[in-house]
Amino acid sequence: MPQDAAPSIRIGIGGWTYEPWRGTFYPEGLAQKRELEYASRRLTSIEINGTFYGSQKPESFARWREETPEGFVFSLKGPRFATNRRVLAEAGESIERFVTGGIAELREKLGPINWQFAPTKRFDPDDFAAFLALLPKSVDGLALRHAVEVRHDSFRSPDFIALLREHAEVVAGDSPYPQIADVTAPFVYARIMGTSAGEALGYATAALDAWAERARAWAAGSAPGDLDTVSPHVAAPQGRDVFLYVISGHKVVNPAAAMALVERLA
Repeated sequence: MPQDAAPSIRIGIGGWTYEPWRGTFYPEGLAQKRELEYASRRLTSIEINGTFYGSQKPESFARWREETPEGFVFSLKGPRFATNRRVLAEAGESIERFVTGGIAELREKLGPINWQFAPTKRFDPDDFAAFLALLPKSVDGLALRHAVEVRHDSFRSPDFIALLREHAEVVAGDSPYPQIADVTAPFVYARIMGTSAGEALGYATAALDAWAERARAWAAGSAPGDLDTVSPHVAAPQGRDVFLYVISGHKVVNPAAAMALVERLA
């Protein structure tokens, strides 16, 4: 975040291609090729999931940039080939291939990269430090921001928090995974997973209000007092950018939940 820019709060969903959204989120008859155009004008960010499973063409990143409005931002999931391995220190080639494989075509719409680890991956301080050292700070003149999403309870350690420094720990919300809400970077990356079929907006009103207030607290440079952390919070007087995605849960209502949060934070 440039020093002269105010912190931003971006709310979104995971991906934009999901058949049950057609007729619920997307209007009946909307051409599939226009779904990103539609979603990006009702949300402020989308986490691209396809990058986790395989490489995307540079032309695809360029097209997605062109189809979305000014100010919209994409987050990307780093490839599983980098994170789903026994020795993380050997992930350098996979990381470099991903970072130099066209993501810079997003230009000013390139947001953080989320490196997601399997629930079975345990915390190994030396190996995890080696992985973080492999994450590049920039590509083609664009600054890169990295977040790590860990899902094993062994990461609830001050040593893990100390390792992160400028990288963000992904905050797990309403999920079975360990919640480590320590703020370790100039931005916050949260994924909330508790939408349910019984709520038209995915969450009850009180829950939506609570997540909106947490996002405001992060953006202001403070921290919510009702989330689990490992270490004491360090305030950021300049504030922090916030990226919050409604993921998993009862997926068909995730866009409704995200739009409800966008409305609360407008």
